[in-house]
Amino acid sequence: MRFLARLLLNGLAVIVAAYFVPGLTLSGPGAALIAGAALGLVNAFVRPLLLIVTFPFTLLTLGLFIFVVNAICLALTAALVPGFDISGFGAAFFGALIVSVVSWILNRTLIDDPERRR
Repeated sequence: MRFLARLLLNGLAVIVAAYFVPGLTLSGPGAALIAGAALGLVNAFVRPLLLIVTFPFTLLTLGLFIFVVNAICLALTAALVPGFDISGFGAAFFGALIVSVVSWILNRTLIDDPERRR
């Protein structure tokens, strides 16, 4: 149940990012839900591999290269999901920032148990 809620919240975060970032376009709420699910899968399987491969760059930039990895993951999600398009790297970068922040806030307030935080 918690996994399904996280996927729905990822879809909501993608909708918020598409609203605020001009280069992100969604064809509808169904595409947003599929994009949220695909983004969850990309973050679970592809992102760890990218983090390992780009570890030297991450060290050189003091962790800032992780933002580029997040943009790559969002762009890969857009490539996999029909109805979710990104116009360029700048849109992917700022879209990934917004998706990360909104997803973190929603997951923290709606899903995470206060008893587990201690």
